[in-house]
Amino acid sequence: MHIEKITPKLVVADADEAIRFYCKVFGAVPGERHDGDGRVVFAELELPGGVLLQLKDADTVDRGGAGMLLSVIVDDPDGLAEQMAAAGGEIVFEVADQPYGIRQGRVRDPFGHEWIVGAPLITG
Repeated sequence: MHIEKITPKLVVADADEAIRFYCKVFGAVPGERHDGDGRVVFAELELPGGVLLQLKDADTVDRGGAGMLLSVIVDDPDGLAEQMAAAGGEIVFEVADQPYGIRQGRVRDPFGHEWIVGAPLITG
């Protein structure tokens, strides 16, 4: 397995307000964004120095509301999710093709941290 990167993703009650706050306070620059069902499902901010931060509005999948997710881009998200579940993790939602161009799912590790595992969909 090859991990490309791990990115923190903040789960917030009001993503638009959080985006405004991080832009004002840190000088963040908004990047890619996807909305669905009236809420932000993915937004990326580039912080000075090239650091990327992702965030989303909390929804029913997010246990306990606000918190942090770790997003992992990997060459085999299905395999990583299966490996994590076999080692004691819990599948929150199965890896599947998402309408915003990534194949991803979510796994809660035995310590309560949630990981979104994914890979870009190859279109052609």
